[in-house]
Amino acid sequence: MKTSLLLACALLAAGTSFAGAQSGPTRAEQMACRSDAQKLCASFIGQPQPMNGCLRDNKAKLSADCRKVVEARGG
Repeated sequence: MKTSLLLACALLAAGTSFAGAQSGPTRAEQMACRSDAQKLCASFIGQPQPMNGCLRDNKAKLSADCRKVVEARGG
């Protein structure tokens, strides 16, 4: 539960750095990438730019829904 809350906060904060000036991620986008972020990028929780980079770097390993989010945000 605590990890999920931290991840949600990290993803929310990461929204401003996802592809530059785009608005923050929607709740649906956060949920789409939650599991992938925990599995692949847990060491970057609380660090928006490194988290976004990690998700982009691992795009081939992401779930289909999260991959769509990353691609839609310029990744």
